[in-house]
Amino acid sequence: MSEEAGGMRGRERPSWTALGLALVAGAALGALGWREFGPRAADDARTFRAQVREAILAEPEMIPEAINRLQQREVEKLLASNREAIETPFRGAWAGAEDGDVVLVEFFDFACPYCRQGKADVDRLLREDPKLKVVWRDFPVLGPESERYAMASLSAASQSRYRAFLDAAFAAPGPPSEERLISTIRRAGLDERRTAADLASADLRKELDSNLALGRALGLTGTPSYVVGNRIISGAAGYEALKTAVAEARSQSEAKRPA
Repeated sequence: MSEEAGGMRGRERPSWTALGLALVAGAALGALGWREFGPRAADDARTFRAQVREAILAEPEMIPEAINRLQQREVEKLLASNREAIETPFRGAWAGAEDGDVVLVEFFDFACPYCRQGKADVDRLLREDPKLKVVWRDFPVLGPESERYAMASLSAASQSRYRAFLDAAFAAPGPPSEERLISTIRRAGLDERRTAADLASADLRKELDSNLALGRALGLTGTPSYVVGNRIISGAAGYEALKTAVAEARSQSEAKRPA
């Protein structure tokens, strides 16, 4: 499975192209050089370049450090401008504390094996953290069967059976299929006639399209992808990484509260 199709292992999302990285590195080095050597050195371009080169050779770690810092600033701006859309769940597509102090949002695809793997991590977080709220966003990027499952999933949310559908869908091994979908609908206790009608619902399709557009706006390249506080994490990052991200988001939130 390709990374673009949703098979990314746990690591931070690649949000910059090679050209973008080069430009950011140049800007970062310019800023670092100005602060380090002062305006007089900047008057002599050749001297300035030589000084920057010397600084890079002496401390090459300044390049990724500067790039990472600028990347994180851009991510934070992106999340801040989309925060409400990201964290506001569709009807019943959430679990945990309704007014949780931290919201973990997962973009997932029912056909993604790493989403199946990551489900146990999210379930464990919900069991252990009473202050956490989890919001699920159906993000079907792996084909038509994924889309049908996602539509049925949103129907389940409308019927207050979202978690039951999620559990039933990921409990059954193998890729999505029409036969498995029917079985999942029954095991989740959904109204079969209503769900069948909802598979063609314009309202639910609009929600699905909104999720896909939001994922593109965030630069998501695969599933699962998580938004926690000011971080975007791509791939089956694992329980410890998600727990750490939740703890960091909680700490940042507490630091912003007035004393």
